[in-house]
Amino acid sequence: MANTVQPDYHYHLKTASHPAISPNDKAVAFTVHRFESDSHKAITDIFVKSLGSSSILTQITASGTAMKPAWSVDSKKIAYLDDDDSGVKQVFVRVAAGGDPKMITDHIANVDAISWSPDGSKIAFRALVPGPDELAVLKANPELPNIRTARRIRYQQDGVGWRGDSFHHLFVYDFDTKITSQITDSSTGAGDDGPPVWSPDGSKIAFISDRHPDRETSSNTELYVCNADGSSLEQWSGDMFMVESIAWSPDSRRIAVTGGRTKSEVGGYGLTTQSSIFVLERGSEPIKLTDDSIRPHANGAGFPITADSPFMSWSDSGDGIVFGADSKGQSHIAIANLDEPGDVRLVTDRWQITEMVVSTGAGFAVAAVSSPTTHGELVLIDLNSGDVHTVTNLNSGFFDDHNIATLEKFSLARDGFDIESRVWFPADFDPTKKYPLLLDVHGGPHSAFYDSFYPIHQVAAGAGYVVVAPNPRGSSTYGLNFATAVHCDWGIGDYEDVMAAMEQVASREYIDDSRVVIHGSSYGGFMSSWAVGHTDRFNAAVIAAPVTNLESFYGTSDIGVNFSETQLGGEKFEEIDEYRFHSPLTYARNVNTPVLLLHGEDDVRVPIEQAEQYFVALKRHGKEVELVRLPGTSHGIFRAKHPMIRSEYFKRMLAWFERHNS
Repeated sequence: MANTVQPDYHYHLKTASHPAISPNDKAVAFTVHRFESDSHKAITDIFVKSLGSSSILTQITASGTAMKPAWSVDSKKIAYLDDDDSGVKQVFVRVAAGGDPKMITDHIANVDAISWSPDGSKIAFRALVPGPDELAVLKANPELPNIRTARRIRYQQDGVGWRGDSFHHLFVYDFDTKITSQITDSSTGAGDDGPPVWSPDGSKIAFISDRHPDRETSSNTELYVCNADGSSLEQWSGDMFMVESIAWSPDSRRIAVTGGRTKSEVGGYGLTTQSSIFVLERGSEPIKLTDDSIRPHANGAGFPITADSPFMSWSDSGDGIVFGADSKGQSHIAIANLDEPGDVRLVTDRWQITEMVVSTGAGFAVAAVSSPTTHGELVLIDLNSGDVHTVTNLNSGFFDDHNIATLEKFSLARDGFDIESRVWFPADFDPTKKYPLLLDVHGGPHSAFYDSFYPIHQVAAGAGYVVVAPNPRGSSTYGLNFATAVHCDWGIGDYEDVMAAMEQVASREYIDDSRVVIHGSSYGGFMSSWAVGHTDRFNAAVIAAPVTNLESFYGTSDIGVNFSETQLGGEKFEEIDEYRFHSPLTYARNVNTPVLLLHGEDDVRVPIEQAEQYFVALKRHGKEVELVRLPGTSHGIFRAKHPMIRSEYFKRMLAWFERHNS
C-alpha cells in the first residue's frame, strides 16, 4: 500500500541541480543534493550522465560538499567548487574520465562562481574579498570576542550574515603560469560584481555590478565589460535601471541581458517582479525583445548580484535568444526572435523549471524541473520539436511508493484581474466525504505558486486537508500591472483575493467549512498575521517568518530600506502612517485565532524581532500563541541547513492544526 507524503519526506528525495552540458554534447554534469537520515548531514556530489545510447551515470566526487560543475572546452576536464580543509569553497579541477582532483585556488573566503575561458587556458571566478575589519576577524583568535563596525546600510545579507565592507570581485587563474590575478575591485565604486562571463573570442569578460552611487538604497544594477586582464573597464547598459543575466553574441559584439530600462518597468525592486530581454551593443540604444506576457527567469534571491544568474544563450546563427521564462505559474523554454521584437516561441508548457542550460548547436536543452508528480529531476528537451527525454530518475522510487496530492486550478475575476488558484486534494479524495481546508499564502509578495511539487501542500494533503493556494495580485508571472497592484496596498486587495479564493473552495460540498485554517511564510506570514487580525474565520494559524511591524522591518531587514520604499510608496519617516496602517502588529489586539509562530534565529531578511514583537503583543493581550525559534536557520526555512528543522516545522504545523481544528 502506498504511503502519504510525511514531514520527513526530504530524507527520501534527491535534487539534481547546476546542469552543465559538455561542449561535445555527449554528457551532462550536475550536482545531486540529498540528506543522510542517520547523520542528518546534507550531501552534495557531482555526477556525469552520458547523453548517448549507453546512458551511463557516474559519480565523480565523494566529498559530500562538491557543487557547480563546469566543463573545459575540450570536454576532458571538469572544474567545480568544493571545500578545502578549513571549509572554504575553492576551485577544483579533475579529468572527467577519472583521476584525482587538484585544488587550483587558495582563497581566504568562499569562491562561488566559475567560468572556463573559450580556449581552456584560464578560469575566471568570483570570490568574496573581505574588508579590513572582516579580514582581521578571519585572522583573529576565534576564542576572543570579535568587535565589528557597520558603515553601510547593507552590512548584512540573509543566508550569509555579516557582510560589513566585504564585496564580491572577479579573479582569473592562468593554467600556464599558475598565477591568480584579481581583475575587479572597488576602486571605481564599492559594490558587488556578479559572475564572470567570457566573450566567445576570449578577449573580454562581462559581469553585472551594483557599484553605483545609490547602491545602499536602490536595486539598480549595470552591465560592465573589461579585457580579460581587467583593463579597459566599460559600462555597457547606459541608463537602464537594472540588468541581470548575460549572454554574448557569437561574434562577441553584442550582449543579451534580462532587465528593464526604468524602475517602473521592473516593478521597482528586483527582477522577481518583471523583466524583459534586451540586446545591448556598445554605443547603441538597447533593443527590447520581449513584453510582460512572460517573465524571463530571475534569481529571486533578493539581490540581483548572485552566483547563479539564470542561463541565456544565443543561437549559433545569432538570430535568436534561448532563455527560461514563466507565465501564469508555469515555466517555459522560450526563444526570442532578434529580427522581430515581440516574437517569442514557447517550446514547453509544463513544470516549474528551476535551472536550465542549452546546447544551441545540437538544438537541445537540459533543465532541472519539478511538477505535481516529480521533483528534482533533469530532462532533455528538443528545441525544435519540444520532445522531452528523461535524463535522471533520482526519485522514481519515492513517487512509486507514495500517494501524491492531485491538482485542480480555477480563476476568479476580481477588480479587473483574474485571480488564479491551485487546489490540492488528498490522493484518496472522495467527494462524498467532508474535508478540512487549509489556505496557504505564498511569500514575496512577488512570488507565485506553480504547477509543481510543494512539500507543504503534499504533507498537508497527506494529513487529509484540501489545500487552496491562490496567486493573488502582487504575484509574479501574470504581468507587470498584476504584480505591482499590491504596491501601497498590502493587506487590502491581496487579502480580499486570498479570502475570496478560500471561500470559493470552502463553499464546496466536500469541505467542512467549520474546519478552516491558514498558513503562510514571509509575505505569506504577513498575510496570515494580517488575516487573523481582521477575521475570526480561521480555527488556527501557523505563521512563519512574518513581517508584522513595517516600521522596524525598515531598519532591521537586509532589504528593509529599498524594498519597503518600493512596496509602501516612500521613505518610512515620510510615510509613517502607511507603515503603521499596513502592519499586522497594529491589529494584534483583534486576534482571536490561536497562532503558532515559527521563525529562524539567523533570519536577516525578516529578522526574528518581527515574530517576537507579534508574540509579545498577542501574549500581553491574553491571546493563545506560541513562538518556536529555529536555531541556525535563515529566512529560507525550507532550505535550513539541518534537515530536522523541516521535519519539526511540518510536525508542529500539523499538530497545531489538529489541536485547534478537530
